[in-house]
This record gives sequence, structure tokens and C-alpha cells, in this order.
Amino acid sequence: MAKELIKGNAAVIKGAILAGCRYFFGYPITPASEIAEAAAYYLPLVGGTFLQAESEIASINMVYGAASGGARVMTASSSPGISLKQEGISYCAGSELPIVVVDIMRGGPGLGNIAPEQSDYNQMVKGGGHGNYKLIVLAPNSAQEMCDLTMLAFELADKYRNPAVVLTDGFIGQMMEPVEFPDPVEKLEDKPWAIHADKDDEYRLISSIYLEPEILEKHNLKLQKKYAEIEANEVRFEDYHLDDADIVLMGYGVVSRILTSTVEDLRAQGIKVGLLRPITLWPFPKKKIEELAERVKSFLVVELSNGQMVDDVRLAVNGKVPVNLYNRMGGIVPSPDEISEQVMKTIGE
Repeated sequence: MAKELIKGNAAVIKGAILAGCRYFFGYPITPASEIAEAAAYYLPLVGGTFLQAESEIASINMVYGAASGGARVMTASSSPGISLKQEGISYCAGSELPIVVVDIMRGGPGLGNIAPEQSDYNQMVKGGGHGNYKLIVLAPNSAQEMCDLTMLAFELADKYRNPAVVLTDGFIGQMMEPVEFPDPVEKLEDKPWAIHADKDDEYRLISSIYLEPEILEKHNLKLQKKYAEIEANEVRFEDYHLDDADIVLMGYGVVSRILTSTVEDLRAQGIKVGLLRPITLWPFPKKKIEELAERVKSFLVVELSNGQMVDDVRLAVNGKVPVNLYNRMGGIVPSPDEISEQVMKTIGE
């Protein structure tokens, strides 16, 4: 397909349709509203269904229902709306339903503002709902990846029968860039576990309630085994100039693009800096960080939050080298020069 100049938010829906998604249930919220708008326009053109629910809570439960029937289904929102969906997301995880949730992060807490932030990291990566569950979390940093990682999210959700999240900031969602759309998925795998309204349905049950403690523990142990398999097989990251780096910069979303420029600027000055960009925030690239910690001098994590991903970096480094944080909040995005100044400060210290 030809390249198209398109917003990241719209690229999500085109990618979802190419992945075989035919159902979208949601509620508009800035800066994610274009996702619902694109779903309302494009899904009916391919025989799909768009429904604007009466609330975020209603929409996530509609997603639960469609996924129970074996459909590829999604929803999207921004930070306050995602907070409202958390109970339903936990239900989907407990019922092992393959859904896709897109979160275009905005400033908070509370209603905050509509500027880009990254303060939903803990909410999505650690599980904002109740229970012992994990979400597959993918972090695009371009309009192209908004398409590509949405398609991947559907594949991983189906492969592991687990909710998958596309998590990025309002900057990437609103950015217009050329996107080259891949070929559509030709055939979707059958889902024998799904509810099909036939005679065999009496042997199928989609539920997250296990009243007996021993049975619930057994279910949880099954989930933990699945999460371990995902951690072993689905870690994704991008490395840039890490072969001889003394300092490793880390960031995701729009921050990673700024860090790429920072690395180029500092390299031109003879400073050995590299970039590690997590593409999967869960599973997190812990082993790669552990390997780097054996030979580099320090890490600098840059986040548009109070510092959330930095905790996972520090756990992986395990005290072997310093892990510094530079962060902005409220929707303020730092410049390459600003981050370069922090690198020089780190070197001085």
C-alpha cells in the first residue's frame, strides 16, 4: 500500500483493521479522540462495528463481551478514561481474553491537561486494577509504529490469550507522519474456547470468578506460568550506539526520539553515549540492562513523569552503576540541549 501522511491516532485504527479487528467500543477523550473518530469512519467501511458507549466503564465491558465471542476487539482512551477502565481490564486478564487497549497519555493527576505525559507507566505496566495480572505493553514512538505495534498487539493478545496495551504519549498520538501500511492479515486462527452460541457452549465458560481459594490459587499459578513464557519470548527493544557507550540513555515514546538527537549531538563532541529504547515496557528488557550494567559507567533515564520506569531500570541494574533520572511533568517535553546538559552534569559528578 502507498504511504499516507496520517496522525498516529488514525494509524492505530488502520493498523487494527489490517490486523482483523472489526469492533471498537469507546468514549472520546482528548488527546485520544481521533482514534474513536477514525474507528467510526473506517470500521463500517469494512463491515465492522463502532459504538460510542455511555461511559468508559460501559465500553470496556462491551469489549469483554465481544472478546468472549472470539472477535478481535479494541478500545482506546487517555489517562483519566483508562483509570475508569481498570476494573474491566482486570476482568479481561482474569478471564484470559485477548483484547487491545490503546492509551494516549496526558497530564495528570486528576483531569490535568491534554498535553503529553508518561505518568500512566505504573498504571499499565504494574496493573492498575486488582489482582495478580500482567498486561503486554507496547510503546510506539512514531506514527508508523502506532500502526505496526497495534497489529503486533492483536497477534500477541491472541497468542497468549492476554490483554495487550499500546501505550504512548499525546505527542506521538497527535503527530502526523508518513506511514507505509503493510498487507492485511489473511486469516485469523480459530478460537475454540470462545462462545459461539452453539450446542457446544454448555462446555465453555468465560469467567474470572473462582470462589474456592484453592481453585483461584491454581488459576493464578497458571497465569504466572503464562507470564513467565511471555517474559522469556517477547522482549523487544532498540539499541543505538551501545557497543562502546559509557553512558546509556533510556526513554520511550516521544522521549526516545529526543534522546536519539541527543546521542548524535554528544557523539559529535566525542562523548560516548548510547540509547536503549524499550519497545515492550512489559516484558521489560531486564537482561539487556543487566548486561550493560556490567560494562557502562552510568544510566540516565528520561521520563515525562515523576519517575516510574526508572524504578525498573534500577532493579535491573541492581546497584552496579549509578542510575540517574531527568524528568519533566505537566506536559513539558525537554529539548535535546536540555538533556545534553544533564549528561554533562552526570559526567561532571
